[in-house]
Amino acid sequence: MKMFQESFKEFKDLRAVVVTGLLIALSMVIESFTINLGFAKINFAFLAIAAIGMLYGPSVSLFAGAVCDVLGYLVAPDGAFFPLYTLIGAAQGLIYGLIAYRKLSKRTGKEYDFEMMIRLIIARVIDVVVINLVCNTAANFHYGFLRDKTLSAAIIARVTKNLLELPVDIILIVGVLMAVLKAYTMVFGRRRTAA
Repeated sequence: MKMFQESFKEFKDLRAVVVTGLLIALSMVIESFTINLGFAKINFAFLAIAAIGMLYGPSVSLFAGAVCDVLGYLVAPDGAFFPLYTLIGAAQGLIYGLIAYRKLSKRTGKEYDFEMMIRLIIARVIDVVVINLVCNTAANFHYGFLRDKTLSAAIIARVTKNLLELPVDIILIVGVLMAVLKAYTMVFGRRRTAA
């Protein structure tokens, strides 16, 4: 609960609100470059949500994940609006906020923080398994998007796609988020300490 309370205080910080807004906008831009393979979509919008979770915690990233889903629908509506996907987007933000927020080791002059890299990798793997494979597959069946496929065929396709994409995702999340963290500390001069 303490982590949620600390994260909720970030809403009072103008810098946090502005950076979160910019990262949400960046997520919308990245989302516009989604590659649709028919059986799956490939995009890297999770990077912006992960950055919000890392910088501002579970309360802010939960909110940002939901906002990204709603804005994504408003910017590029594709059929009806489905609230279950908004909850799934919020859950994705929550995962990154819970795992990466205020979990940074004190910097020792090294360019990369090994503990943070491990936390980001764990967060991405959990996101892929829980959100991509379980929640999104269940939501797609619930809303009838996979009527012409059996559950096993849909799961095999999604597992294959996510296993092929995961190594690239891990390289991106570690590289991009460590750069975001370095830029954030350089610009704002504020180092986060371990909780």
